[in-house]
Amino acid sequence: MLSTIFNLRYALITWPAILVVVAALLMAAFPAQDWWLVPAAALCLASVLIGLHDLRQTRHAVLRNYPVAAHLRFFLESIRPEMRQYFFEGDKDGTPFPRDKRAIVYQRAKRELDKRPFGTQFDVYQEQYEWLHHSIAPKQALPHEALRTTIGASCALPYSASLLNISAMSYGSLSGNAIRALNKGAKLGGFFHDTGEGGVSPYHLENGGDLVWELGSGYFCARADDGSFDPAKFADVATNPQIRMVELKLSQGAKPGHGGVLPAAKITEEISRIRGVPMGVDCVSPASHSVFSTPIGLLEFVARMREMSGGKPAGFKLCIGHPWEFMAICKAMLATGITPDFIVVDGKEGGTGAAPLEFMDYVGMPLRDGLSFVHNALVGIGVRDKVRIGASGKITSAFDMARVLALGADWCNAARGFMFAVGCIQAQSCHTGACPTGVATQDPLRQRAIVVPDKAERVASFHRNTLHALAELVAAAGLSHPSDLRPHHFLRRASSDKVISLAEQYEQLASGQLAADPNSSPRFAEAWAHSTADSFARAG
Repeated sequence: MLSTIFNLRYALITWPAILVVVAALLMAAFPAQDWWLVPAAALCLASVLIGLHDLRQTRHAVLRNYPVAAHLRFFLESIRPEMRQYFFEGDKDGTPFPRDKRAIVYQRAKRELDKRPFGTQFDVYQEQYEWLHHSIAPKQALPHEALRTTIGASCALPYSASLLNISAMSYGSLSGNAIRALNKGAKLGGFFHDTGEGGVSPYHLENGGDLVWELGSGYFCARADDGSFDPAKFADVATNPQIRMVELKLSQGAKPGHGGVLPAAKITEEISRIRGVPMGVDCVSPASHSVFSTPIGLLEFVARMREMSGGKPAGFKLCIGHPWEFMAICKAMLATGITPDFIVVDGKEGGTGAAPLEFMDYVGMPLRDGLSFVHNALVGIGVRDKVRIGASGKITSAFDMARVLALGADWCNAARGFMFAVGCIQAQSCHTGACPTGVATQDPLRQRAIVVPDKAERVASFHRNTLHALAELVAAAGLSHPSDLRPHHFLRRASSDKVISLAEQYEQLASGQLAADPNSSPRFAEAWAHSTADSFARAG
């Protein structure tokens, strides 16, 4: 009730009325000498003054949208921080995202002290607990600016990417102000911003941050009138110097194998213009692509994307499903000599938008399993040195980054961490259009809560401080660079009396091993046997 009354939408109506009530109370108090009306009037007046201050401040997005009422949130946090989880962020199980990880993001984004007393909050003897080996002879930590990797070294326009970047989130799912803040933060911090499959919007281009254009099955911004791919439109957008790489989306972790529909009623003139879709007609993103149907066709299209973009790195993103399908892509690489410049492996645990429950919880391979599979498959066919691997899926901390880098990733993409930095409080209302902090809504009044310069600084701060923490972890392990991390550096408690390394959990192939003798690896032999370069179907 308070949230409704004190929402900005209603403030313009309710607060003038409150001022009238204040005046009436004071006028009634003095002639009748009912002095109790004076503090009542003072309380009403204080509410108005606090509300006006909340509307003008730029630090807290939730206060800009819910002046006065949102102070209850901060009051509860001041008593006991855990209360936020139960009062404001509760999901069906009460824990939509680990509380300690949210705290890390908020502290690093706001440049607050990210230290904690009284040791670990975890039971270090519980199953699944993981830790990193440290060295008795630690190294000097690198500056965060040095944590980069080159993608597309053989391209005409290779790209030096930060080890931490903004994962795919489309304009439409996020507000224009959220996109502005993310991209301005990417510009300040020197890292890239993935557009998501919704296309390149004016909000992506406004502040000049590096972009990776994600092209989905709807071909938005490169779409012909009949929904097919338009090469001329693609080339026109892809050659924009702000776009540094082009990425074909095969699937995403939140709902792999599932297409999407934007109903005609939700297509605004702006979205119609940006995505290149007509007004008054449902906008369909098919589950599969129409420009290719075979592994060889996929690689040929990636090569076309590289050529049409003017020689920029081109690759694809997927969540691993049938193992033989990725093996088929590997065989196509050997058959054609075509390799993508990069592959982004998205874990099934990822996804910041809405998705069907069954897909979100039970479809697709988790990040670490999929990443290890892709890395070792590429090593096994001898092309790993030609292909860079990105990883995404609930990566918010330096430890999360270090772990996937050890399993084969060259860089990481993060979505929810950067959403937290912009102001997301996980209100679980992304799909309703009523996001309380203006992050996931097209409501102009709600997205007013995001003050772009302030939130952009937080985005850059979260990036900088997380990379600094990664550099310190790597140095503590006695290593010179994150690329030196290996699976044997990480241990996990498999049971109460057994500890294993990630190298023991995930088989590690030697270079060329799979191509030379597929049967030498039980993990890969069956998928190899059932794959063929000219079809995604299971062979044999």
